[in-house]
Amino acid sequence: MNITGKIYGINGPIVYVAGNQGFKMGEMVLVGKEKLVGEVIGLTKDRTTIQVYEETTGMKPGELVYSTGAAISVTLAPGIISNIFDGIERPLTEIAKISGAYISRGVSVDALDSQKLWDVHVTVKEGDKVYGGTIIAEVPETRAILHKSMVPPGTDGVVIKAVKDGQYTISDTIITIRTPEGEEKDITLTQKWPIRVPRPTQKRYPADRPLITGQRILDTLFPIAKGGTAAIPGGFGTGKTMTQHQLAKWSDADIIVYIGCGERGNEMTEVLEDFSKLVDPKSGNPLLDRTTLIANTSNMPVAAREASIYTGITLAEYYRDMGYHVAIMADSTSRWAEALRELSGRLEEMPAEEGFPAYLASRLSAFYERAGFMQNLNGTEGSVSIIGAVSPQGGDFSEPVTQNTKRFVRCFWALDKSLAYARHFPAIHWLTSYSEYLNDLAPWYTENVGRDFVDCRNQILALLTQENQLNEIVKLIGSDVLPDDQKLVLEIARVIRLGFVQQNAYHPSDTYVPLDKQLKMMHTILYLYSKSKQLIGMNMPMSLLKQEDIFDKVISIKYDIANDELFKFDHYTAMIDDFYNRIMAKNG
Repeated sequence: MNITGKIYGINGPIVYVAGNQGFKMGEMVLVGKEKLVGEVIGLTKDRTTIQVYEETTGMKPGELVYSTGAAISVTLAPGIISNIFDGIERPLTEIAKISGAYISRGVSVDALDSQKLWDVHVTVKEGDKVYGGTIIAEVPETRAILHKSMVPPGTDGVVIKAVKDGQYTISDTIITIRTPEGEEKDITLTQKWPIRVPRPTQKRYPADRPLITGQRILDTLFPIAKGGTAAIPGGFGTGKTMTQHQLAKWSDADIIVYIGCGERGNEMTEVLEDFSKLVDPKSGNPLLDRTTLIANTSNMPVAAREASIYTGITLAEYYRDMGYHVAIMADSTSRWAEALRELSGRLEEMPAEEGFPAYLASRLSAFYERAGFMQNLNGTEGSVSIIGAVSPQGGDFSEPVTQNTKRFVRCFWALDKSLAYARHFPAIHWLTSYSEYLNDLAPWYTENVGRDFVDCRNQILALLTQENQLNEIVKLIGSDVLPDDQKLVLEIARVIRLGFVQQNAYHPSDTYVPLDKQLKMMHTILYLYSKSKQLIGMNMPMSLLKQEDIFDKVISIKYDIANDELFKFDHYTAMIDDFYNRIMAKNG
């Protein structure tokens, strides 16, 4: 802390220091008497500009700014999982012990508990050559996650000393190495990493396997790849947070990083309470055993909101480097963009569309680019998948955040308020949503689920698209004048909407559906369509077909057949054959 400067101007979270005192761009500084955390974001020969991650009310010109010599970084060590942090990785439970329900300014707490003893199994020995990414110790962090402590990237050497297995804190030396330059270096369970710098990897793999979510509209119609990017845009009350809850609970990611970025305090409280109660369906343990939460509510300082998504993605990359598949839920990137807009306004930068800064697109792309399925430095494979909620004002998808997000994600799950108000959940609309991963994932589906999976999916989507075109005609002239084959399309589309696309998060058989059941459901619906089409082709009226309750019976498959009772689908196939034979007999 040898460099200091004097504040001469304050504008909300933006603080100005006269002259160039030797601060570095991106450096973390401590501002004022209360040593508030800040970051250098602008340097000229006349002044240094700092954004402060805490409330600056009451601060005055003349107070000092202290250098730390380091960039804004996160602490990476055992203790991250099942913890709840604010936007700059301060643990909220520890802050609550000091300052109560409201975070007071200038609270200085360690990001992770430096006194806690962990059971450490050392995986290297004297004489071993280690390099950035080498796993040096394994620590059971929770019942679900084995933490693999690594040599920090950019460090290599030969182990000259290693401790025995036992209990150690995150700051105890685990191994000592001799670098190629002959220096001795102690390595602990802890790393520091600047949040705005992506962690290095060996190579990026193409998207060739899906992130399986158990949600039919996502897995079948609009899949996301492991290491992929998706946006969930939707207006207020359309189910963004609920969709992300389902993904957090059921997706086949090993670890969930949930970033509550600028959401309402009561909604974030609900998220925290829900996550603490949720049971992980895979292990039976609490879901928090493989989740970390970053809570940055709308009444917290905007600068910390801007930092929160970088904090979250850095934590995710750290666990990816251990060989885990991590899914990030960012809720919502619109609030993050609003923080950018406010800071940009304070800095008197030239505004672009709707007042957002001109660099909104590049910041969004830099965030989504950090997703991917990677080969790590230590040879393991891991992925970071990013699912970002977008909250366009008034549900207007033409606003800049949604439009720019669309440019950088390959999966767009558009929530529709008319579906939400009709209690159709998930309210993802099949006509405005898309996934560019489908062709990449098709070989995986063919090999692991069924040769006709993608073909069935395309037929299902074609029927829903056809229904939309027919509904335009129905609005003009009514449904009675449609020919029977088109009436059949409308009826089968209703079966698809209610029996396949709509999903009940609170029903034990329907909240999560494996891919083989999803395929059998499509087979059954398309078989019913095929048999009904044959009857219509023999001049059987649609009114006769609707007298049977077969369509409603097929809709109820999602509730009536449990995930481990797939043999029951044969019964439904036989039921459709009976229906066909009965109609033929009536008109024989």
